[in-house]
Amino acid sequence: MNINLVKIFLLMIFYLIPNISFSGDLTLGKEKAAAVCSVCHGMNGQSASGGNSALVPNITAQNKEYLIAKMKDYKSGKINHPQMSLIAQMLSDEDIENVAEWYSNIKISIELPLE
Repeated sequence: MNINLVKIFLLMIFYLIPNISFSGDLTLGKEKAAAVCSVCHGMNGQSASGGNSALVPNITAQNKEYLIAKMKDYKSGKINHPQMSLIAQMLSDEDIENVAEWYSNIKISIELPLE
């Protein structure tokens, strides 16, 4: 009876592991951002060219789930953008998670104008 419980427990773990959401690796995200994303978005998420525009938006401290959803939309073709669709197709789902982890963890501060 004990052996059956152990088998059931191990089977449950085995089947649940793929469903555990990948949290993203900050170090790998930084490396991938440096290699792929920083050309347009910069390492800090502030676009180096074009300012904050629809063409090259700033992604500093953007919500992680939003970044993942958008990248997956580019990858699947749901959103068609000449550069981003191509770049997203080159990234694995793990790469997308890692890059989203990097950009979503950048901290910003807001300063109100002096009166």
